[in-house]
Amino acid sequence: MLRRPRRNRKSETIRQLVSETTLSVTDLIFPMFVTEGDNLAVEVASMPGIFRYSADRLLDEMHACQELGINTFALFPQIEEHKKDSRATESHNPDGLYLRTIRQIKAQLPGLCLMTDVAMDPYSSDGHDGLVQNSLPAGQASIILNDETLPILGKMALAQARAGADILGPSDMMDGRVGYLREMLDDEGFENVSIMAYSAKYASAFYGPFRDALDSAPRFGDKKTYQMNPANRSEALIEAELDYAEGADFLMVKPALPYLDVIRDLSENFAVPIAAYNVSGEYAMVKAAARNGWLDGEKAMQEMLLGIKRAGAKVILTYFAKEFAIIAKR
Repeated sequence: MLRRPRRNRKSETIRQLVSETTLSVTDLIFPMFVTEGDNLAVEVASMPGIFRYSADRLLDEMHACQELGINTFALFPQIEEHKKDSRATESHNPDGLYLRTIRQIKAQLPGLCLMTDVAMDPYSSDGHDGLVQNSLPAGQASIILNDETLPILGKMALAQARAGADILGPSDMMDGRVGYLREMLDDEGFENVSIMAYSAKYASAFYGPFRDALDSAPRFGDKKTYQMNPANRSEALIEAELDYAEGADFLMVKPALPYLDVIRDLSENFAVPIAAYNVSGEYAMVKAAARNGWLDGEKAMQEMLLGIKRAGAKVILTYFAKEFAIIAKR
């Protein structure tokens, strides 16, 4: 045999030398949750090791993560129920939890890169990402209004940019929202604020623990009229092309593991960084299996993230970010 591929696997040094894919802490964004209160760190039951922090504890945790090399964070708010309404007005309240926390983060940790979430569901009494039309005949399902949602998202996005957000993450999947937000941001002098579009966001069963963390599950129905059908692949190219043409700086696929083919498709067709969201359900599966002794959680986590990177993701949002960073420091 002239060709023996095993020769390039015979030692760890050679295996690293010929490695086709590398994964670094700098590839990762750490999603984090903020809640009202002081000196709080409440573990999310369905996401072991992940916490809802009050702003003071959140700042401490972000600083500790920076010491490990994590410099980009995605922030999500748990909004008190009495502050929710059908038009998500709390989302642009300058004195509200989310905007107040963004300002604190940027003031105390100026070198940190902060990504925010643009969608109605954390603030909506309906739990949907868009405005709900409820005045329909009895027995007819409620409709999520696309174009009427855009001004609400616009107010939210501008408020986040004014508070100091570096990257806006429209996760709502309303048609045309990237172009709407880009134009509004540019008109207001925020042309340097980036947009990471949730371009191929699927109507997935893997979001459950996230909704537990924020108490943001839909109060009725589901999100299948605006999030993508898991059966569809080429449709993701249509969504991504629209977001790209409307000025998105990053294109995201969410979730990551069931859609590695979609990550590959986008990476091969668009000359902007492709992001993938390693979502809460994917995290929870590994943690649950590891706790039961069914697999090595640390090795499974590293293999999972490497697979997402190998598929073509330049950026990975993952709840494993801190754990990975600690291992990388060893």
